[in-house]
Amino acid sequence: MNLTFDRIGSVCFALIGALFVMESRSISTSAYGSEVGPNIFPLGLGILLILLSLRLFWESLRRQPQASGTGAAAVALHYKRFLLILAATLLYVFILESLGYVIATFLFLTFAFRVMGSGIVKAAVVALVFAAGVYYVYVHLLQGTLPPFPAWLGV
Repeated sequence: MNLTFDRIGSVCFALIGALFVMESRSISTSAYGSEVGPNIFPLGLGILLILLSLRLFWESLRRQPQASGTGAAAVALHYKRFLLILAATLLYVFILESLGYVIATFLFLTFAFRVMGSGIVKAAVVALVFAAGVYYVYVHLLQGTLPPFPAWLGV
């Protein structure tokens, strides 16, 4: 790992997180028919990004520089994986409304986990539990709204 890159990256991500927090405060705090306002997700995402950035910065300060020979040329870049997940993310955005949150998220996460090297059964189980769990918590417990199951499914 490149310690300088980690430090600069952590500062940049912390600034992006701070921007998320600041801008989420300008979004309305409630939505029609929902207990959870549209400002909650970007606010939580910004706080999480700041915390993870601080953790990365701390870890990069504690880590000792490695011997030469492990520079940028030695690090294998995974462009194919990145492009596959980027394409899947764009597809996810387009199918979210038509397939509903649970199905679209399940398909996206299963594909992403497979691209990252997880087994198909493990990827599918984790994706299903995550998608259904988030849907239940957000829609039923927090009274928020997410795209429901498609009408042709009859659910």
